[in-house]
Amino acid sequence: MEHLNIGKHISGQFNAELEEIRNNVMAMGGLVEQQLTDALDALARSNKAEAEQIIERDRRVNSMEVYIDEECTRIIAKRQPAASDLRLVLAISKAVTELERIGDSAERIARLVTQLHNEPSRNRTMMTSIDSMGRHAQRMLHNVLDAFARMDVEAAMQIHEEDVRLDEAYEGVVRQLMTFMMEDPRSIPNILEVLWAVRALERVGDRCKNICEYIIYYVKGKDVRHLDRSQVQDIVR
Repeated sequence: MEHLNIGKHISGQFNAELEEIRNNVMAMGGLVEQQLTDALDALARSNKAEAEQIIERDRRVNSMEVYIDEECTRIIAKRQPAASDLRLVLAISKAVTELERIGDSAERIARLVTQLHNEPSRNRTMMTSIDSMGRHAQRMLHNVLDAFARMDVEAAMQIHEEDVRLDEAYEGVVRQLMTFMMEDPRSIPNILEVLWAVRALERVGDRCKNICEYIIYYVKGKDVRHLDRSQVQDIVR
């Protein structure tokens, strides 16, 4: 009986550690989502001061990634989890890497705001043209964090498919920016900076898609990376 109680105690501690690390991931996700929201707001208002704050806060995102990764490593070494518990720790470890990179994308947009803050209104027009795409990426991030909190594979699959539409929006914005460059060659240096920011937004979609794949991996026990869409759908069904 005493041995059974010890086993329950250890199991309870392990579950508490897993819950804490999941809470830390959601806290990091909330910060990254706020970073992206604030970056898009700074872009829309050409707010240099807000953009500088976003750049400064990126250090906190990086610190959270390191801390959560260290906790994942400690749990694996100490608890030697198996089956779904191991998949959960691995999914968390991979997801925080994606979140940190989304944070980098938000920082990239913030740096664009600081670089073009004092430029003519034409540049602000170019930045406004990517706002719709940015809001699309923002919704994807919000939804994938919600799906990760619930480990909802059906929601993950919907977000996974949404990346196609973000890619289409990216292609449209790139074509528009190319037209601007042809009309005014003097704008090329600034437009190249905008292109980097647009690419960063497109990558937010890719990162969200990757997190969806980690959700599917945890729930279904299948690694769906590099599979085509129909194969992923077959696994989720």
